[in-house]
Amino acid sequence: MDNSPSLYVERPIQPHVPQHQPYSEEKDTIDLLKYWRVIWRAHWKIGGLIVLGCVLAMATLSFIPAQYTGSTTLLIKEKTPPLLTFQQVTDSSSGTVDYLQTQLALLQSRDLAERAVKKLSLTTHPVTDPRQQPKSWFAPRRWLAALELDQWLPVLGRFIPVQVRPSEADVFNQVTQDLMRRTHVKFVGKSQLIKIEVELPDPGLAAATANAIAQGFIDSQFDNNLRSSQTNTSWMNSRLIELRNNLRSAENKLQAYREAQGLVDVGGVGGVATISANELEMTGNRMIDARRNLAEAESRFRQVQTLSNGNLSKLSSVPAVLSNPLVQKFQAQQAKAQAKVEELSGRYGPKHPTLAAARAELRTATDSLRLQVRQVVASIEQDYQLARTSENSLRKSFNSNKAQIQDISRKEFQLREFQREVDSSRALYETFITRLKETTATADMDATKARIVDPAIVPLEPSKPRKSLIVAIVAIVAALIGVVLALLSETLNKTFKTDEAIESTLDVPLLSVVPLVTRKSRRQLARLFDDNDHPRFCETIRNLRTWLMLHSSDMPSHVVLVASTMADEGKSTIANNLAYSLAKLERVLLIDADMRRPSLSLNFDFPADGPGLANVLAGTARLEDCIRTVGNLDMLPAGKLSPPPLDLLSSPRLAPMLEALKSRYQRIIIDSPPAQMVSDALLLAKHSDAVIYVIKAQSTPVSQVQKCLAILQQSHAPVFGVVLNQVDLSKARKQGYSHSDTFQNYDYMSR
Repeated sequence: MDNSPSLYVERPIQPHVPQHQPYSEEKDTIDLLKYWRVIWRAHWKIGGLIVLGCVLAMATLSFIPAQYTGSTTLLIKEKTPPLLTFQQVTDSSSGTVDYLQTQLALLQSRDLAERAVKKLSLTTHPVTDPRQQPKSWFAPRRWLAALELDQWLPVLGRFIPVQVRPSEADVFNQVTQDLMRRTHVKFVGKSQLIKIEVELPDPGLAAATANAIAQGFIDSQFDNNLRSSQTNTSWMNSRLIELRNNLRSAENKLQAYREAQGLVDVGGVGGVATISANELEMTGNRMIDARRNLAEAESRFRQVQTLSNGNLSKLSSVPAVLSNPLVQKFQAQQAKAQAKVEELSGRYGPKHPTLAAARAELRTATDSLRLQVRQVVASIEQDYQLARTSENSLRKSFNSNKAQIQDISRKEFQLREFQREVDSSRALYETFITRLKETTATADMDATKARIVDPAIVPLEPSKPRKSLIVAIVAIVAALIGVVLALLSETLNKTFKTDEAIESTLDVPLLSVVPLVTRKSRRQLARLFDDNDHPRFCETIRNLRTWLMLHSSDMPSHVVLVASTMADEGKSTIANNLAYSLAKLERVLLIDADMRRPSLSLNFDFPADGPGLANVLAGTARLEDCIRTVGNLDMLPAGKLSPPPLDLLSSPRLAPMLEALKSRYQRIIIDSPPAQMVSDALLLAKHSDAVIYVIKAQSTPVSQVQKCLAILQQSHAPVFGVVLNQVDLSKARKQGYSHSDTFQNYDYMSR
């Protein structure tokens, strides 16, 4: 009987049955914890990869020669105005930027590199001389040179290339180009400071070379400015002679024009131009007055001219005539005489002496008035003629003065043109003399536009290779590669590692998770439950037995088929130990139906040629002669195979045999061949009440399990559940895999 406590039977551990949940958006989210577990499972491998990468990086860096950087800082002054002050100066921010960029390019020029090579004799220095660089031990050319076999060189040159010794020019060119490649120039922020960096294996030589390039830049600027000053001075001397001749020529032209035109003081105060202008102004004013008088006289003349043949009363009524005092006086006398005649005519007769005297007085007054009017009219006509004559005379005088002034102005313009030429020539000549003296006096002052702010010092630490940074980068890259490989391995490893994987992939209940049992032989594994040598393994078998017995209360499961996808998944071990566990409570028969790879005879030392299932199905042996009893368990070995196993399992004797065995045994456990390799499992499943499918953890591909289960379900096989076998619990815990609470429940119930 079973010595296990009854607590296990009374409180069975329920199998894991996958629950179909409705679709949710959580399935589309990234499970970061899952990825972290994958990475944690591979943390030792990732750590080893990091250590290996760091060791290789440090080993590689040990063969790379160290490089030191000498750094010199220069201050570039702003661009100064041109040498000649009359040249146009445009100084803008964009011009300053272009100027600084130009200086930056000059610092990288070949001329400065050649100056530094010559100054420091880099063509003979052991660090920079290519002829003194270490060469490979295999140097046949040096052997030939040492042996002085010049006569063999043409012959051996066909097999060993002989290089001609480089000339001094070639060495100088190579050293200069190498120095240019090792020199780096850059701005310090957004300032006018420029840093010169030279990278060489020798720290002292790197600092000296950086300082030599900076000093060479300053010296080159000084030389260029000095040459420019000398060139400008020579040019200005030649220009001074030409300007002096031009000034003399302009002065001679001015004096000759004055003498030819007889000009003494044209344009001066009180000169000819000023007098002529005053006269012209006075004549103009008088001409204006004369024209106004002429207009008035002409108006009066036109008034009396139209009435020259009219009567006296009309002429005397003209305003120009009426304004005369004598005319007004005679008009008054005439009016008085006329009034007297009219008064006496009403009193006296026409021949009365008084009336006659009055009429004589009237005639006298009228004659006097007529005479005076004629004199006034003659005076008006005379005034008109005089005003006209005066206006003509003044107009002629004005035109004459104006022509004279215009002639003077033309002479003045020509004279001023000559004078301007003289003045401009004199000013340019004096400017050149002044600038020439300034240039000569200040030729060597502020000739350079740069100065060394921070000279290079000997570096104490190498700039390349940056070992710590490189090792850190290698470590990070190795870690990333390890993480990628771990994730890729996890993605490509399509096997069942946890019970959650079975629940999420297969639509079949998970009956039990069986731990891996190590250091046991095949025979020991077959008797593991009977020997009670592995408590955890025995507990999982009890769990499987309990679930099978509980299921039998609802649906009879007399015939239980134990199958797997491939061989070596432990199905025979599960079948043997499950039969042992049931044999402690029931009458059980264990049948070895794997006729191609029988295991029952090997595990329990049955005769290899003894009869078994194959013989019963072939009709060559009786059933009672084939059954073996080991303790409380009856076993039916595979027997001696003669026809093909598929033909035997298809025999009509299989069903009657199982029916006969059901009457004798409460439980029949059948160890089936692998479902993927042969079709024996499908034939046996049709005669079974329950199929227990065994899956080896981290071994059996998911796709193959799904395919085999799909075939069984399509054949209406009663798939009872799945057993996850050979789970390495210690490794799973280290790798972060989680399993069901089977073993936790076992520990709890054991306490």
